[in-house]
Amino acid sequence: MIEEIRIRGLGVIDDAVVEPHAGFTALTGETGAGKTLVLSGLGLLLGGKADAGVVRPGTERAEVEGRFRVREQRVVDRVADAGGDLDDGALVIARTVAGEGRSRAFLGGRSVPASVLAELADDLVAVHGQSDQQRLLAPARQRGALDRFAGDAVLVPRGQYRAAYDRLRAVEAELAEITAHARERAQEADLLRHGLAEIESVAPQPAEGESLAAESSRLGHAESLREAASEAHAALRSEDGAASEVDAIALVSAARRALDAQREHDSELGSLADRLADASAALADVAAELASYAAGVESDPLRLAAVEDRRAALGGLTRKYGATVDDVLAWAEEAAGRLLTLDADDEQVGALTAERDRLRAELGRLAAAVSAARSEAAVRFSALVTSELAELAMPHAVLSVDVRHLEHPDGIDVEIGGATRRLAFGPSGVDEVELLLCPHTGAPARPIAKGASGGELSRVMLGVEVVFAGSESVPTLVFDEVDAGVGGRAAVEVGRRLARLARSAQVVVVTHLPQVAAFADRHVVVVKSDDGSVTTSGLTVLDDAERVRELGRMLAGLEGSASAAAHAQELLDLAAAERAAQIASPARPSSRKKATA
Repeated sequence: MIEEIRIRGLGVIDDAVVEPHAGFTALTGETGAGKTLVLSGLGLLLGGKADAGVVRPGTERAEVEGRFRVREQRVVDRVADAGGDLDDGALVIARTVAGEGRSRAFLGGRSVPASVLAELADDLVAVHGQSDQQRLLAPARQRGALDRFAGDAVLVPRGQYRAAYDRLRAVEAELAEITAHARERAQEADLLRHGLAEIESVAPQPAEGESLAAESSRLGHAESLREAASEAHAALRSEDGAASEVDAIALVSAARRALDAQREHDSELGSLADRLADASAALADVAAELASYAAGVESDPLRLAAVEDRRAALGGLTRKYGATVDDVLAWAEEAAGRLLTLDADDEQVGALTAERDRLRAELGRLAAAVSAARSEAAVRFSALVTSELAELAMPHAVLSVDVRHLEHPDGIDVEIGGATRRLAFGPSGVDEVELLLCPHTGAPARPIAKGASGGELSRVMLGVEVVFAGSESVPTLVFDEVDAGVGGRAAVEVGRRLARLARSAQVVVVTHLPQVAAFADRHVVVVKSDDGSVTTSGLTVLDDAERVRELGRMLAGLEGSASAAAHAQELLDLAAAERAAQIASPARPSSRKKATA
């Protein structure tokens, strides 16, 4: 329930506070005074889109703050999840809109994205306005509204139906993709098999290309390698160690002996002699390895030919499947996995076909359950709205809900009325829903957009809105000029109906009709003043005398009319008697239902 809304810098409103009654609150005022801005501020609190154009000229930003009394545990939990807190059982929501368009939202004292406020909106306030009426003229909207009225009886199986429907669409798309590209996939599989067979016949090994290249180079230059090794060996050590020959080892040894002879006279020369000894030993080791290498190098034309043949075979693979042998092996691994997928298509088609058939059968069962629940709700809804129309000066009008089905050869089999029919289906089921109106006895039932005059349509839509509102689970219902086009006795009945609705919910109504405002428990007028430069609007709660004057202005369009004042007092007396009768009589059973998706 809304306890308070404070608005600053929003449009023509400079600074205003409204405290709606727990029952029925009416907002009135002259055209352009800013009544709809109050609802615009409420819309911002409920996560609506922010527009810099609503910021009052000359101010930095618009600010709206609301205080809501909450009892729903899921609201409390969501506030806690967002890091906010309740203030003595009340939830404070705030929204600011800067002049450049930037918006900030606050929930329970914590800054949150505006989307969080939108998530809570459905549990706090339901707004019904003229735009909602126009949207309800579309059959798809009417079906959705009927589903909300029906509650869990429709919404639960409809949710299950939608999940199965989405899965069916995915299965059918996968099947279509497989079958539509069957030839291309078969050709791809053949190419993969050929490539894998070619690679398997060569059987390349990791890094084999590099090792074969090295071996080919060694075999192709065997003679030059042996000659180089022998020449190097000779430079290091003479043949058979003959003293007459001069080699590197002998020279190093001679240098070491020269230094050794003087070691005892200078330790530094001794260190250098030791280093020459190490160098001599290292040269001897290299000389030995060179001799071994030269002896081991052999020319092997047959092996060289085999290596070149192997390199040619690997080259054939790298030209087709990868830049290196390792790339060829990676391609083979990927191709094998892809081939398994392609080879499994036949099995997959069978599995998908079976799943498709199962899902279609499940959809048929769920669609039947949804349709039956809709039909049952349609009967109740028709009776309630027809009753409302009788109270709205349309005693002979009958509103009915046409729940119909279209047969289609590619549809699903659904048992309706004891017979199985193949029906067209969509994401919401197999039902087409449309509201039909018979305005008077003997008239044909026609869609409400075509079967009613302007005034009748307003009353029909108000009756629909009242019934929808009665099925809402939210504690506050807001009506924005849904009584447009209604007058006279029908207007009185509109006020009476809203007053009765306020017995089970907080009702806030923006209205131009004095007959409606007279039934309010609290009357708030939006007062517009003009000081010649800045226009401001304030919200004023009227006392009894002020209500008479305001209702008189609404009736006559001018101030101080004695006859208008008398008529206004008569309306207030009528409304007071109605409230007294309602208080004295037992409260009507509420038709409000919890409708959760």
